[in-house]
Amino acid sequence: MITLNDIENAKERIDSQIIKTPTTYSTMLSELVDCKVYLKLENLQFTGAYKVRGALNRIGKLSEEERSKGVIASSAGNHAQGVALAAKKFGIKATIVMPETTPLSKIQGTKKFGAQVILHGNFYDDAYQKALEIQKQTGQTFIHPFNDFDIIAGQGTIGLEMYEANKDLDVVIVPIGGGGLISGVATALKEQNPNIRIVGVEAEQMPAMKKSVEEGKIVTIDKKKTIADGIAVTTVKENTFSIVKKYVDEIVTVTELEMAHAIMKLLEIEKVLVEGAGSVGFAALMAGKIDNIKNKKVGIVISGGNIDLNFLSKVLERGLSEDGRLCSLKIIVPDSPGIIAEIATIVASFGANIVDIYHNRTFSNTHLGQTAVHFTLETKGQEHIETVIKAIKDKGLEVTRS
Repeated sequence: MITLNDIENAKERIDSQIIKTPTTYSTMLSELVDCKVYLKLENLQFTGAYKVRGALNRIGKLSEEERSKGVIASSAGNHAQGVALAAKKFGIKATIVMPETTPLSKIQGTKKFGAQVILHGNFYDDAYQKALEIQKQTGQTFIHPFNDFDIIAGQGTIGLEMYEANKDLDVVIVPIGGGGLISGVATALKEQNPNIRIVGVEAEQMPAMKKSVEEGKIVTIDKKKTIADGIAVTTVKENTFSIVKKYVDEIVTVTELEMAHAIMKLLEIEKVLVEGAGSVGFAALMAGKIDNIKNKKVGIVISGGNIDLNFLSKVLERGLSEDGRLCSLKIIVPDSPGIIAEIATIVASFGANIVDIYHNRTFSNTHLGQTAVHFTLETKGQEHIETVIKAIKDKGLEVTRS
């Protein structure tokens, strides 16, 4: 286990090498979720994520002999960049094993700091096993992304900064993957104020920590795809599991759509760009997953902002759809001249905008004399969509949301 003293020592060790990221109050987000929202913006940290804190603390404690052999790590992206940057600062060699599915932006970001990148497997756990194999061959020091007390202490400096910025926080919401971040933050906060409520959030697709806590032992879950690739682990480890059981009050999960919605809202309202893993705290709050927060002071750790720009466009479309500002309608129409113009007139009369129209007579599963036309519309919310759909149905046409 680690203590508050370990985290304070880590802070002294790394303080001059990191950005003391802001803990900002958001008036608009607070109004949206009916509590006082404070965002800890680790997306503004070096490498675009909090991981460099733990890496600097761990590598800073290596012996000269260990440094001469270099370090190796496995990561879905942010730990990779954190280790690469920390190794560069200390002038040592770094090898990083990453899943083949890692976004290109994170691969390039890691290489930028001089690390050797090896791509292996489709999930973090595949890369982890490969890194261990290489470590045995080379003698490099393995820098675990979460199951290491020095890593945990480094991440815990976030909790110290949040407490320093606002000692009256009632609730702090933290993403959970392997549990290194929440273990450090929870220790830092709970040992200063045991009454602070710590809530962890995982992707619904991969709730390894939640399942383990519920069963009272570490369990391995199935591998599934999630936009929160930074917290997609199948098995947590002993160190983080024991700290989470001691200090974390509850764990909730969020869906892929809820994360997409949160990414869109944070970007639109706060101009804060976050990745999937970084969005889960606000996603849980906005989706009503956390009880008893009305008028409370709620801190949310925005853990990272390293999202691939090509992927971001897809996420934003899903977020806009969830918000009712983008929708797709499938309309069965008679295959006759002028019908699409009639539908366009109806859509325009209700203030919606047609973004795209597509139809294929040849491969449409409709009766002869009919065709399915797909409309993508810009709308003003779910009620607006239903109004437009009703107006089209009133013309005797079959309409479904697709």
